[in-house]
Amino acid sequence: MAYVPDAGHARLIELFHADASVTTNVLTTEEEGIAIAAGAWLGGQRSVLLMQSSGVGNCINTLSLATVGRFPLLMLVTMRGEWAEFNPWQVPMGAGTAAALAAVGVRTMRAEAADDIAQIVASAAALAYEADQQVAVLIAQRLVGAKKW
Repeated sequence: MAYVPDAGHARLIELFHADASVTTNVLTTEEEGIAIAAGAWLGGQRSVLLMQSSGVGNCINTLSLATVGRFPLLMLVTMRGEWAEFNPWQVPMGAGTAAALAAVGVRTMRAEAADDIAQIVASAAALAYEADQQVAVLIAQRLVGAKKW
């Protein structure tokens, strides 16, 4: 599991850290996670990359490694720039995340309701790891709550 620290993923990050069978990698920038996913797959392991929608913009060029190399990639992306966003800098990438991912060949699934998220992530993981696809689950900002500063 690779991640850039994010309050929206905080509980999931804690759970991964608590599981001794999981190797966790804190990243300095999101695109490092694409390389870690490639290395994990080449080494016979599965991985997941956690990031905010703003980090998708950092990964656009590096995502070509996954799409051209046709290795599985699963990303869980907490959205910003949507529900009660306070930071205007988050809005443009939040609005363009799905289109940017689609433009480089990454399939997206969107989780809007808490009751659906487990099923959506399971479906995305199956698509990624059974069909060698690149998939991002976009987790609506409303699900993780508005940040307050």
